Amino acid sequence: MKQLLLCLLFGLLFLHPLHAQRIRPAAERFDQYLPLLQNKRIAIFANHTTVVNDSIHLVDVLKKKGVLISKIFAPEHGFRGKADAGEKVDNSIDPSTGVKIISLYGKKRKPASEDLQDVDVLVFDIQDVGTRFYTYISSLEEYIESAVAAGKPLIVLDRPNPNGFYIDGPVLEKPFRSFVGMQPVPVVYGMTIGEYAKMLVGEKWIDSSLHSKLAAFKMTVIPCDNYTHKSLYSLPVNPSPNLPDMAAIYWYPSTCFFEGTVLSEGRGTEHPFQIFGHPDLPKNLYKFTPVSREGAKEPKLKDKVCYGWTVAEAPEQVLKKVNGMLQLKFLQDAYRLFPQKDSFFLGKPNAAPTAYFFNKLAGNAELMAQIRSQQTESAIRKSWQPGINRFKTIRKKYLMYEDFE
Repeated sequence: MKQLLLCLLFGLLFLHPLHAQRIRPAAERFDQYLPLLQNKRIAIFANHTTVVNDSIHLVDVLKKKGVLISKIFAPEHGFRGKADAGEKVDNSIDPSTGVKIISLYGKKRKPASEDLQDVDVLVFDIQDVGTRFYTYISSLEEYIESAVAAGKPLIVLDRPNPNGFYIDGPVLEKPFRSFVGMQPVPVVYGMTIGEYAKMLVGEKWIDSSLHSKLAAFKMTVIPCDNYTHKSLYSLPVNPSPNLPDMAAIYWYPSTCFFEGTVLSEGRGTEHPFQIFGHPDLPKNLYKFTPVSREGAKEPKLKDKVCYGWTVAEAPEQVLKKVNGMLQLKFLQDAYRLFPQKDSFFLGKPNAAPTAYFFNKLAGNAELMAQIRSQQTESAIRKSWQPGINRFKTIRKKYLMYEDFE
């Protein structure tokens, strides 16, 4: 009976938004922020997801409304979202508006002081997916630091979190801090990017040399309309080349861990993060071959026949299988079946724990040890709970929308 009630509650959680008013990202609420941009020189952190009404780029709209955009800053994957994961992106000019685009995923990761000399107000509007190792929140943090250092006000235009209806995973430990995880939050942290920005500033989770400037720093977060953490939000634009659909976005928090192993995580296939495997796994498993394609020019195990698993299904089915939790079954099964267990995780043998990319994704060394010792999923999940509970106490202070709990 208890399981039946839980299933009914979970179903209601996701049926409710179908009858609700359309969720409006903050970028569409012009009356809330255009007065703050009037007669100001603007720099905007944006990419291909910075759209209004599902398809029109905000930069084009703001230019038509007379907003003076001095420059555009762009994150990983570039302003148009075409670059591969990890591919360095050069500066360029936006052909539509003639505005200079400065890449923050190339020679530098944050605006330099000279980049902001002719800027009065900074704006941030990027669609995130609510997962710690998705690098847009790291870019947000460094953008905030640049604004604080320059003494410039920042406006964050909030967007819904498509994975904002649960919290799960290990909390990052400080020694494992990197660009794929910079703060002590779980893998799935259940906050919009605007709420996360408020937490970064409120908890002083930025460069300690800037703490003395925080009192004078002004950050305005414009909220979404008609959104709660119970909402089911389908992205109008894929956030990056290898998250092409909602099924991939729902699986990503669980299957991105394969990036830290020798297995293919599905890049170079039609369903990245929904297909994973290796040539040395049993040949009676799902068969696939990663190939070069847009967004994955050199995928792991390119042109090699792999055997593994596919979880590619309709988003509605994926939601039921994810069930508001990280799913470790495939990672555990892959390790159990992989013949060369010493080489399952990428990294040199006997390297320091912080040198393993898997540990950077996990935010600790414990998960790798738990997989190696073949602990049960329930035991692994139990080890996360104290950190999750501490994080929830912090998170609660910065929520802007009705929570899922």
